[in-house]
Amino acid sequence: MKKLSVSLLAMMVAGSAYAADMGAVDEPIKLAINEWTGQHITTHVAGEMLKAAGYNVEYVTAGMMNQFQAVADGDIDATLEIWSSNVSDEYAKKVAEGTVVEIGDLGLNAKEGIAYPAHVADLCPGLPAWEALKECAQVFATAETLPGGRLVDYPADWGTPGADRMTGLELPFKAVPAGSEGALIAELRASTERKSPLLITFWQPHWAMSAYDVQFVELPAGEDACFNDPAWGPNPNAVNDCDFSPSRIFKASWSGMEDKWPAAHEILTNYQLAVEDQQPMMGAIDVDGGSVEEVVAAWMSENEGKWRPVVDAATQ
Repeated sequence: MKKLSVSLLAMMVAGSAYAADMGAVDEPIKLAINEWTGQHITTHVAGEMLKAAGYNVEYVTAGMMNQFQAVADGDIDATLEIWSSNVSDEYAKKVAEGTVVEIGDLGLNAKEGIAYPAHVADLCPGLPAWEALKECAQVFATAETLPGGRLVDYPADWGTPGADRMTGLELPFKAVPAGSEGALIAELRASTERKSPLLITFWQPHWAMSAYDVQFVELPAGEDACFNDPAWGPNPNAVNDCDFSPSRIFKASWSGMEDKWPAAHEILTNYQLAVEDQQPMMGAIDVDGGSVEEVVAAWMSENEGKWRPVVDAATQ
């Protein structure tokens, strides 16, 4: 009888632990939606995984650079596609004070840099070497940038990485922020169709990298010393005279999330998304006109073996 009582007690404890692991299922988990299509996909896949586990999910529009105060305050519970090369100082402050917690890499193989459609190499001989841009800057000039060339940089909310490199490398270009990710794509499309010059700050994974045959400029390697020591690199008087640091893409949550929704926290921590999965979904949305919800739903249905085990491991 004693053994039976112990067994029954163990079953009761295990059952209560499972219920506690789900946490506050009556309260929605709020996920950040930032300004680019890939992030929308990343976040909606995560949201559908949480829904499959039994949670309610809300999507909250938030600027990538200024979202971390909302995460720290618990107004947003998680943000799921942070690029190490383009993250605000506010993120590090919030992590240091313990209000924002990093919850692992997303798993995307990423690269950022200064790029151009392949045909531009014919307009600026010497590319992809960055030094070629010194001699042919006027090829890229517009009325807005004369006598220098024009670099279409990231939207202003994403920081100024392109401008930083033009300054660091003393290249005669003026960086003009794009209005949005869509505006960057419009520039690539127009340049490809018209065979016109274009220099742009861009990244992969992105469907446009293959759709428009985009190439990266070869810059000096992005080492830590480049960003801290002016003496490093080709310009002895400036930092940022190099390529982007190798990008890491990772996730973060409100510090209270693990206690409030333990299973959800485990799901998001273990959640991974591959380039070969994200990139076709981006094309289905930005090229074919599908909605994020429809495209993600189709992927979830066709790829249950990729995400269901993560949900099951956290909830069973």
